[in-house]
Amino acid sequence: MKRIVFFLIIIICSKRTPLITNNKIEGTWEMVYAEIIENDSLKLKDLSNTSFIKIINKSHFSFFNQENSGTKNYYSGAGSYILKDGNYTETLNFTTVEAIKKHQFSFKTVVKGDTLIQSGIEKVAAAGINRYILEKYIKLN
Repeated sequence: MKRIVFFLIIIICSKRTPLITNNKIEGTWEMVYAEIIENDSLKLKDLSNTSFIKIINKSHFSFFNQENSGTKNYYSGAGSYILKDGNYTETLNFTTVEAIKKHQFSFKTVVKGDTLIQSGIEKVAAAGINRYILEKYIKLN
């Protein structure tokens, strides 16, 4: 009897509980719309032949962009983020573009159902970047 109780305790203690979060921003997201306003010009991102995926967990984010047929124009980035009252600030720790490495990008975020909407100014003088972006993502999981 002691062995059965011992094994039950081991099983109960070793059972992993799933991570429960109230953070609606966490998950895997696919970009479905993106616009960039730069120098009084509006540009819509062509997503017809490209997949842009963003993954957000409790403390970090990553993104990947690749053409659907081939490896041309592949780029990615990752780092940590802070989310407070809809203000989402990414610190880009991993990227191949040195001028934006370690830069912080601040955005307003809203989650409506299965849609993440992110908007804000991207400004990095060293990289010649100064633009407003609006991105919409659909949650994949």
